[in-house]
Amino acid sequence: MKNILLTSLIVVFVLASCAKIPTKHSTGTDHQTRWVDSIYNTMSLKEKVGQLVMVAAYSNRSPAHSDSIQKLITDHHIGGLIFFQGGPVRQANLTNQYQSSSKVPLMIGIDGEWGLNMRLDSTARYPYNMTLGAIKDNDLVRQIGKQIGEDCQRMGIHINFAPVVDINTNSENPVIGVRSYGEDKFNVTEKSIAFTEGMQSAGVLACAKHFPGHGDTATDSHKTLPTVAFSAERIDSVELYPYKNLFRKGVAGVMVAHLNVPNLESQENLPSSLSYPIVTELLKEKLGFKGLIFTDALNMKGASNYKQPGDIDLAAFMAGNDVLLFTEDAPKAISKIVEAYNNNDITEERLAHSVKKILAGKYNVGLNDYAPIDTEGLLEDLSKDVNGILYKAAIKNAITLIKNDGGVLPLSKNTKEKTAFLKLGDGTSDSFINALKQRGPITDISTLSKEELLEAIQSYDRIVIGYHRKNSRLTHAISGTDRDLIEAVSKNTKTVLALFATQYSLKEMNLETVESILISYENVEDANTISAEIIFGETEAIGELPASISETFPVHSRINMAK
Repeated sequence: MKNILLTSLIVVFVLASCAKIPTKHSTGTDHQTRWVDSIYNTMSLKEKVGQLVMVAAYSNRSPAHSDSIQKLITDHHIGGLIFFQGGPVRQANLTNQYQSSSKVPLMIGIDGEWGLNMRLDSTARYPYNMTLGAIKDNDLVRQIGKQIGEDCQRMGIHINFAPVVDINTNSENPVIGVRSYGEDKFNVTEKSIAFTEGMQSAGVLACAKHFPGHGDTATDSHKTLPTVAFSAERIDSVELYPYKNLFRKGVAGVMVAHLNVPNLESQENLPSSLSYPIVTELLKEKLGFKGLIFTDALNMKGASNYKQPGDIDLAAFMAGNDVLLFTEDAPKAISKIVEAYNNNDITEERLAHSVKKILAGKYNVGLNDYAPIDTEGLLEDLSKDVNGILYKAAIKNAITLIKNDGGVLPLSKNTKEKTAFLKLGDGTSDSFINALKQRGPITDISTLSKEELLEAIQSYDRIVIGYHRKNSRLTHAISGTDRDLIEAVSKNTKTVLALFATQYSLKEMNLETVESILISYENVEDANTISAEIIFGETEAIGELPASISETFPVHSRINMAK
């Protein structure tokens, strides 16, 4: 009787905690409690443990892959899927198939940090978080979060593993970089809250990551175990700042990273995702987080190098996680946890705590009244004009002017002065040069050798250099060859440098002789066109640096263009 009473109290506490999460589907805690209890009380032990497991699924793989997922659902009663690469219609059809086979509706997740296009073709893409970090209007970030949430809703996706709330204080970070909103904890927090509020208002759960903070690491946890050597006081002040504020706003989930954090976990090289002091004592008890706790993908080397499949899942659950994400061997994971339960290493209280929290999350996203995805008009619904409008607005609000010595900008459309154009980088610049030529006389000298170019520019009054990077996610510095050419050109000619890449690209450059520097962050058509408009004074650059380049150009740098 005492055990029944204790379990009931736990359920009420868990469901009350989950009820604060803003969703479209909640109809009251009492109704939620009854639904959760009705499911939990009819489940076998294996079915309960299966709810803890969320495996990777793809819609671009062979039938053998979908058959393996089907078997995990029917034979092992897994609780959810996280979809990766594929296409929207294929994924929707597979989701409907998988849901029809599951005794308890599956929670469907995705890594859609910049929208569905991060994983799915034929869908909308939004700017990287670092670009959004340059925007001063947080309501625009909120609108983007809401639209991403609505796209997820249309796809039958219940949780998006976003936002990334890591504070990128290390410009050499190989895995976070532009996935972060920047290096200022206040700006990162404001953007994270806006994105979360927007997405959860659409009925899709947000999941802040990567706890306790992956922003100042020098290695990639997909490949190894990074170390965060900061003191507990520093981590509390900086890395945990966004989490504490998001918890007050009701963020639905947290993803725990695979990090070595010696000042939070005394056991040497124990990944944070497997650490009881970090997951339970810090996240759940000290910070008071009551929502869903997910491991980062358990196939990542930062965790998988530590223990074997099955053992790592058990360790993650014992540490305090609710959902074991991307487990490598779901049957073994379930078997290990069932065995531990039968050996009294896991109590009924502990199991009920996580399983009922998961079921409450499913209730909050409407899975108590599950309906299959309607694939009629799916691609059209995911390609609404609002996506393009928001994307363009974000780019326009992000582009940042950090230098304009001598009022070089704006350029005049009606002038006898001669302007040259030089294209650098491995990305395309066609949209940019075409937009420039539509507004004034520009001569492209990009095909000249260095010696020819340095001689040719002597007959020009100024040069516009467009540095275009093919992959805007890369944060490495501009190559030595391009850097030397920019510095050589700018010594004797008025120079406008338009950067279609992250601001980190400039971190090793001497920018003293470059008169004007415009950072557009991403090499996309809207950025190219709007940058040309800014250069000719048709619109203003209003963004701010989300992360510093140097002492000369610190975070939040921006200047107004002299008219």
